[in-house]
Amino acid sequence: MMERASRHLADCAYFEAEREADRALRAARRINDFERMARICLPLQEARRQKREQAWDTGAVALVRRQRDLPSPLVPGLYLLQPPMIGRDGRSLRETLDRRKIPASVLTREPLTRTGKWPVVGVGPMVIRVQIDPPWPVERVETSVSKDEDDRLPPTEWFVRASEALGDAAIAALDEADHPHYRVDDLLDFLEAHPEHEKLHQALAAACRAAIGVDEPILPRRRGLDDPSGF
Repeated sequence: MMERASRHLADCAYFEAEREADRALRAARRINDFERMARICLPLQEARRQKREQAWDTGAVALVRRQRDLPSPLVPGLYLLQPPMIGRDGRSLRETLDRRKIPASVLTREPLTRTGKWPVVGVGPMVIRVQIDPPWPVERVETSVSKDEDDRLPPTEWFVRASEALGDAAIAALDEADHPHYRVDDLLDFLEAHPEHEKLHQALAAACRAAIGVDEPILPRRRGLDDPSGF
């Protein structure tokens, strides 16, 4: 699978390269082959970087409050989902775009906070959240489900900042005291929630190298719950 991923990458078939690299990564995790996992991270990161840059280069932005706001057919570009859409909707849209081989960057934001921030969320086996500034000052509207009624289209630069902040929040959430295998698993889950963040791939590669030769944990892991179905 890794060899196929490399061939696809050389052929600029980025969706196929991503799919094969992701499969290889998870297959290696099942047998605790952390050295192989560390090597797979680079082609996976590169495939996703190319997809992301293709999306950003279009400059097209779609603001999505409901399914009917989605362009038909779906097109390359940037998609910002906002209430009443939720993080799980953003993940579903990203998966649909990937299946159709449409390069896109998808972010989901939650209702405006009382401090004037937009919480941005990524949903996977674990949930990532970070509060960031909107692209411009936004008036609070209590009667709106999103707590504002701003329909301006954010610029590409805002998407870049928001995407970076979301991935950085995931890295900051890692517990240095965790067993090395658990840190690998957390990063895999974070990447499933936010696959376009380059430093998450680099952090995963480093965590995999740190896990090489480490015995499996004795006790099963327990995690808290985070509901991806609400704000």
